[in-house]
Amino acid sequence: MKSEELVRQFYDAFAQKNFEAMNALYHPDVRFYDPVFQELRCFEVRAMWQMLCESGKDLEIKIGTIGGYDQSASVTWQAYYTFSQTGRYVHNIVSAQFTIKDERIFRHEDSFDLWRWSRMALGLSGLLLGWSAPMKKKIRAMAGKNLQKFIDNHPIYRA
Repeated sequence: MKSEELVRQFYDAFAQKNFEAMNALYHPDVRFYDPVFQELRCFEVRAMWQMLCESGKDLEIKIGTIGGYDQSASVTWQAYYTFSQTGRYVHNIVSAQFTIKDERIFRHEDSFDLWRWSRMALGLSGLLLGWSAPMKKKIRAMAGKNLQKFIDNHPIYRA
């Protein structure tokens, strides 16, 4: 399968909140990185997508043009959703880079402006402090805690 097709299948599944189909496209040794979750390994990546799909009641995904090569791909995508912890509406613009191995997604790196995200998701505190290292650390800690709680409640993801 070509890398563009693999990535398109991933985002089509994401748009349908079908975390099982998303996770089936990942290599067993997948690694994921983004500004919030940072470095996640295989079972954490899979748990993260299930958690996000299940909590994103009004989640809408739009993908841009996918650029693909033999063993890599890139895409800019957008997510529209209500951040469950604050009830605030978020429009996140994300650039994603993929490395493909054995016809599966082996490395997945999302990048986005965390300060922009925090202004939308957190409101005034995100506007005033979202750029700062302490606030970024707090956002990451909160996300990590939520992911760990999700993993603890879903034995299939325990290492």
